[in-house]
Amino acid sequence: MELTLYPFELKFRHTFTISRKSKDVQPLLVAELRQNGLSGIGETADNAYYNITVPGLMAAINKHRSFIEAYHLDTPEAFWEAMYPRLADNMFALCALDLAAHDLYAKQQGKKLYEVWNLDPSHNPMTDYTIGIDTVENMVKKLQEFPWPIYKIKLGTKEDITIITELRKHTSAVFRVDANCAWGVDETLRNAKAFKGLGVEFIEQPMPAADWEGMRKVYADSALPLIADESCIVEGDVKKCHGYFHGINIKLTKCGGITPARRMILEAKELGMKVMTGSMNESTVGTSAVAHLLPYLDYTDMDGPLLLADDIADGIKIRDGEIIYADRNGTGAELHRAF
Repeated sequence: MELTLYPFELKFRHTFTISRKSKDVQPLLVAELRQNGLSGIGETADNAYYNITVPGLMAAINKHRSFIEAYHLDTPEAFWEAMYPRLADNMFALCALDLAAHDLYAKQQGKKLYEVWNLDPSHNPMTDYTIGIDTVENMVKKLQEFPWPIYKIKLGTKEDITIITELRKHTSAVFRVDANCAWGVDETLRNAKAFKGLGVEFIEQPMPAADWEGMRKVYADSALPLIADESCIVEGDVKKCHGYFHGINIKLTKCGGITPARRMILEAKELGMKVMTGSMNESTVGTSAVAHLLPYLDYTDMDGPLLLADDIADGIKIRDGEIIYADRNGTGAELHRAF
């Protein structure tokens, strides 16, 4: 296969703030794999929380360029197994290659990716739209600027109940709350009780990922379902989250791509847990790949392209929360000609 890497820095529409950071630009890396006249693309993002940078991603992949370019793609799963020992310490890099391999493989089959898996997309969940932390007034403005059926509200301030109470005055949309590890046990229980009467569907990662004892207490008494994010990174974390969370949020970048994500979905379902996919603010390249997992899912947060001021690709479209697939094989993503 021929390998090409494309680094990008895309601006956000608004400064994006969660409990531990703010940023105006999202660095991304797109990997392209070519074989027998067909091309597949995949994407991954930088992330300071996990010490991931685009230069580091490129270095990790380029270290194995000779192996990748000598490899003949049979199935993406076999390629993932071949690459895993080489990139076991960098799931973000493995993700970009895995997504590209799935895109290429589906094109080789002359099918959309979900068709390769014989999935029915007729009952796909809708995506939420994220409102980052800001002043209450600005969060209301962002909500009014972007009418949507489901919002993910980033929290982790001293005014969290006030924020949800005020936002509720301006919309009847479903709310999902993401605290990004910012709360403790008492705060989580107090907020969950208050939010239940304010139209909040669930709370994502209320407490630090290492606080399993605290999560055990919260899980037993929470008025709302709890979804793991930072506590569920790779396949081995799914079973650990059972009995501490009601569901898991799978991010392809963190777990290493579609190949392990599908196994995580099936394991979580067998344990009776809800499953969602999350966003690392990817462009339409990565988001188009996530879209093909939707028939498996209960919830999804794949609003990355909506949060960005610029995009680098064409692919899925998002209209009022509904995901519309591109009329192309593979994941449906194509880089704009300018890139």
